Amino acid sequence: MKNYFSWFLMAILGLALAIPVSSMGQSPDKPTGKVYSVGVVPQFDTITIRKIWYPLIKELTRKTGIQFKMRGSRTIPEFEKEFNAGLFDFAYMNPYHVLLAAESQGYIPLVRDHGKSLHGILVVRKDSSIKSVKDLEGKRVVFPAPNALGASLMIQAAFQDVFGIKVLPQFVETHSSVYLNVALGEAQAGGGVQKTLSQQPSELGDTLKVLYKTKDVVPHPFTAHPRVPESVRAKILSAFLQMRKTPHGKALLSNIPIEKLGQAKMEDYQSLKELKLERFYKGN
Repeated sequence: MKNYFSWFLMAILGLALAIPVSSMGQSPDKPTGKVYSVGVVPQFDTITIRKIWYPLIKELTRKTGIQFKMRGSRTIPEFEKEFNAGLFDFAYMNPYHVLLAAESQGYIPLVRDHGKSLHGILVVRKDSSIKSVKDLEGKRVVFPAPNALGASLMIQAAFQDVFGIKVLPQFVETHSSVYLNVALGEAQAGGGVQKTLSQQPSELGDTLKVLYKTKDVVPHPFTAHPRVPESVRAKILSAFLQMRKTPHGKALLSNIPIEKLGQAKMEDYQSLKELKLERFYKGN
């Protein structure tokens, strides 16, 4: 099973994300009116994203009476094109995407995890002959997408700034495909993040080990496009903050995963500019 099989599977299943959340069962609040689109950075395959986000968005509808529709993106580059075009009313995106989305469309961070930070990881097979990052000089390394923050941009920055090496990069669209390629020996190493590695099936995750971790940055926010009325944004923020107080809400958030949800601000992400990741960013 190579990475193109994973792509084919996502292409077949991608339409599932376009199903309105309201079609999954009527909310007690019987929501009516405008339907707001929600985008999620596709770190996982379509089935996993749907499993994580549909129940959470359904709960937001129950609490607010606001209707949502998941707008699926098969790949991270596709997701980037869509938020840069302003196609999402709400979007869960990586921290570097926030800077880009704020510049292109004015997206506003609403909530994020305050319980942990984000860092990139570099994985190899447990039985690999690669013992240090410098052993990867000239070797094939897979990444989910050119602009994935922890899994690609920060790893590439470390290769250049920390280790002074050059590798042969290949982009395989999702974090799951990265881990699969490394496990199957199709690449010597791959970039990811801890939360996606921890959510892999044990038969896959148990074959891998973390060779290197990048520095920490503030994690992914859930954002709103500025065209969304302030009153609606306030309802969504309030609903998220209520969810963190109940066992059911905490369980839904933990699937993202978010350990300690709190409000997000644009200032939280300004320190990312110091990493100068634009050196490795590839525009769409």
